[in-house]
Amino acid sequence: MNGGATAVERPAMAWGPVGILSVLLGAVVAADSNAYGYHRDELYFRLLGERPAWGYVDQPPLTPLLARLMTEVFGDHLWALRIPASLAVVATAILTALFAREVGGRRGAQLLAALGAAGVFPLVFGHVLLTASVDLVVVAAVLLCVARALRGDPRWWLAAGLAVGIGLYNKHLVLLTLVAIGVALAAVGPRRVLASPWLWAGVAVALVVGSPNVIYQITHDWPQLKMAEAIRDDKGAESRVLFVPFQFVAIGLFFAPVWVAGLVRLWRTPALRSLAFAYPVLCVLVLVTGGQPYYTLGLLLALFAAGCPAVVAWAADRRGRRVLLGVGVGLNLVVSAVTALALLPVSVLAKTPIADINQGTSDQIGWPVYVDQISSVYAGLPAVDRSRAVILTANYGEAGALDRFGSGLPAVYSGHNELWYRGRPPDDATVVVAVGFGNPLSALFGSCQVALDLDNGVDIPNEEQDNDVRVCRDPVAPWSTLWPRLQHYS
Repeated sequence: MNGGATAVERPAMAWGPVGILSVLLGAVVAADSNAYGYHRDELYFRLLGERPAWGYVDQPPLTPLLARLMTEVFGDHLWALRIPASLAVVATAILTALFAREVGGRRGAQLLAALGAAGVFPLVFGHVLLTASVDLVVVAAVLLCVARALRGDPRWWLAAGLAVGIGLYNKHLVLLTLVAIGVALAAVGPRRVLASPWLWAGVAVALVVGSPNVIYQITHDWPQLKMAEAIRDDKGAESRVLFVPFQFVAIGLFFAPVWVAGLVRLWRTPALRSLAFAYPVLCVLVLVTGGQPYYTLGLLLALFAAGCPAVVAWAADRRGRRVLLGVGVGLNLVVSAVTALALLPVSVLAKTPIADINQGTSDQIGWPVYVDQISSVYAGLPAVDRSRAVILTANYGEAGALDRFGSGLPAVYSGHNELWYRGRPPDDATVVVAVGFGNPLSALFGSCQVALDLDNGVDIPNEEQDNDVRVCRDPVAPWSTLWPRLQHYS
């Protein structure tokens, strides 16, 4: 057994209460899933899912395939698309409770840990189908397997490798967490784990299971690296500014003391000390690479679970402490639900800072209205122009919305991410209804005139609000020449 592995015994799992609580969380999220509207990423996943592949330039195939599967089975409905996200909440709650059990947490600690899935951003990722929705489950599963392996059963490295291999079909961020754990093992131990044949067998399992996606990356010149560079250039500076505040609000401000307690608890447990040290290592990796602040969320939930036994024990001795804990949990749940879910009417939402705080909410507002406005520009063209017109969008959300809500429109093209590879407009397309480009597009056409500015009508700020729709005529070169200039990643 690893050092410290016998320091904490594994109590019985409270499957009944934890299961009921987890299902209730999933039910709440699912019941709210048809409010507001599609997120821009969901509209994009619908498009990608129409052409299944082993990978795309900006992501592996799993989430678009889930979108396609839900549409095929249940129909093209928003609530159907979000079923995997609701299930992810259930799975995350159970896995977080299991992690609490792994560090000695009994029923109360396990239930509190499960409520970590009702924190702010776990609910955001459970309300909307994002790659992060599935990734949260993958990272939780990997960390649970790693903890069990470190506590004395190295066979769990095989399970960790299997989870990583599956996770590579959804997102590659789990590798960042594993690098942090590897650095932590080398720095604070137990270092002998790095020589374990079980660990390297787990690495082999991950490579074999995830090999089709790895092969796709190799044969397509590592597009994920290009995407990471684009994200760093586009959002890196903002992400670094927001990184520290995000760590304390990610699962809720009132839950922050619990994960801090978990960090201390893991540090004091020799077998699991590396998981505590992995957190600051991961923070440094995210900051250096310009990644998004939420990249630490999976490890934060594990720290939260590790802190639950100590917090429950602290509250057990005195009634005042129990009241304080209950109030803190209640406030965290309320703030998280209001911030992450579609509980407020849009008219009320516009008067709150929620749309500014949670881009996942603001990006669900206004798509049918935007499509109607774009359609009106096309409908207003002279008949001769409509016969040679196409629509060109600056981002995949606009393209996805036109695909979902548009009717009687010409072909839609975009140079954004994977959509660029779907092809360029034909050379006889000399009139373009251009969405979201602004002034730079004028250099590619003989003339460009602003037809209108997009307005969702409810004063919700998002990436589309106030973007202009232009009618551009007479490309200055053939589309074969212009198309490379319109390719962009973000």
